[in-house]
Amino acid sequence: MKQDYYEILGITKSASAQEIKKAYRKMAIQYHPDKNPDDKEAEKMFKKAAEAYEVLSDPDKKARYDQYGHAAFEGAGGFGGGGMNMDDIFSQFGDIFGSAFGGGGFGGFGGGTQRRVFKGSNLRIRVNLTLADVATGVEKKIKVKRKIQAPGTTFKTCSVCKGSGQVTRITNTILGRMQTASPCNSCGGTGEMIDKRSSEADAQGLKVSEEMVSVKIPAGVEDGMQLKVSGKGNEAPGKNGVSGDLIVAVQVEAHPFLQREGDNLHYDLYVSIPEAILGASKDIDTVTGKVRIKIEPGLQSGKILRLRNKGIPSLNGYGSGDLLVHVNVWTPQELTKDQKAFFDKMKDDEHFVPKPDSSDKSFFERVKDMFS
Repeated sequence: MKQDYYEILGITKSASAQEIKKAYRKMAIQYHPDKNPDDKEAEKMFKKAAEAYEVLSDPDKKARYDQYGHAAFEGAGGFGGGGMNMDDIFSQFGDIFGSAFGGGGFGGFGGGTQRRVFKGSNLRIRVNLTLADVATGVEKKIKVKRKIQAPGTTFKTCSVCKGSGQVTRITNTILGRMQTASPCNSCGGTGEMIDKRSSEADAQGLKVSEEMVSVKIPAGVEDGMQLKVSGKGNEAPGKNGVSGDLIVAVQVEAHPFLQREGDNLHYDLYVSIPEAILGASKDIDTVTGKVRIKIEPGLQSGKILRLRNKGIPSLNGYGSGDLLVHVNVWTPQELTKDQKAFFDKMKDDEHFVPKPDSSDKSFFERVKDMFS
């Protein structure tokens, strides 16, 4: 089982953004590769801390983690951590380290020299799911067009910035000589230039390729939720870049009979007056098929029947919701002469006079029970 992110950083759920950052910086310095060369356990802890910080430092990701736990990110490769390499960590969180390792930047490996890693752009797609997909979880094969490095294209170190990706300029001002650094215009800040380019490559040495990507959708996802497949976005130009990510937006199709509310499902069941009076057996649509339920004689309109664990599985793995069957007694709009005569006789019959007791709750009481 994955370790709790708050436990990794040694903080509580009520920790402020500043406290989260402080806790991560402390761990990052403690387990930094420059301080622990060739220490695999330290590298493991360093990556764990980065994964925890990636989620807890983002308000949206943190809210989803607080609600669903690790399950919120496990469906499509998770949020970074599991697929993060050291370049990812330094490129995303380098500012956290400050000058702790010299060079005024965020060290790379060995010596604390500044290192800049470029990441390819992310891709976004939408995947349509049925309610049955949501209830069981599903693996989708999706055709994605992404940019990859074109075969036959080679790169060389930029002759202008000597591979640093930056150009330093010294200017004289009234305050004295000032030094400034800016991205190299010749290589776009990558530190590399195309040496040889194949005919199918664009100006960055990339080409469009079509690829089938497998996306695992966990049971319990909601409409509008986003999943991430790490490394399946566009590749970065050059030899040292890392690929972007594939962002998968979930869109759940409306079900013809079932309405979702959290992990619970709602179903409107219509019964005739004879069925309500005499009782009956009815087939109910659930998200995974039909089930037969028994209608007891004398069932009142507005009654809610609860089918335990027939709803949607919880995304965090804590059981399933319920299927709430709302009973509606159908009143016919047209009657024959004999039928009208029968019901006319029943108007004053004691068996047809409403006699609600304590078990027949009002509409507001039923609504209260639903949300309690």
